[in-house]
Amino acid sequence: MMKIHIGLNTSSLSEAVAFYTKLFNEPPVKYKEDYAKFLPAGIPVNFTLNVHPDVKGNQVEHFGLQLPDADTLVYHKQRVQKEGFFTREETDTTCCYALQDKFWVTDPDGNEWEFFYTKADVETAVKEPGCCS
Repeated sequence: MMKIHIGLNTSSLSEAVAFYTKLFNEPPVKYKEDYAKFLPAGIPVNFTLNVHPDVKGNQVEHFGLQLPDADTLVYHKQRVQKEGFFTREETDTTCCYALQDKFWVTDPDGNEWEFFYTKADVETAVKEPGCCS
């Protein structure tokens, strides 16, 4: 099963967490000083809030599809490459408090889509180049 991943920029994490906790009717599953993650029951979404100091209007950092395992990640990478999409691959990347393998594609308007498989949660906020931005 695929889940939609939405990474949304926010200038006030506490206000955004309060709003989305009410919207989803449950608290985040991960809450750090600069990051929050929701996995709402019954909604196939991995929804994250990422702190950025200057946010105006509708700010979407990136979109993504969380995949269940490495084989599914490889399958989708090969599938989109056959469609002619350029993919930017990252393996063993620490991003968003998780160790991940991923690849990225960009739509015609410049919106990035991340396909990723989470190997493990990590406690450090290491942000490698290209991570969630």
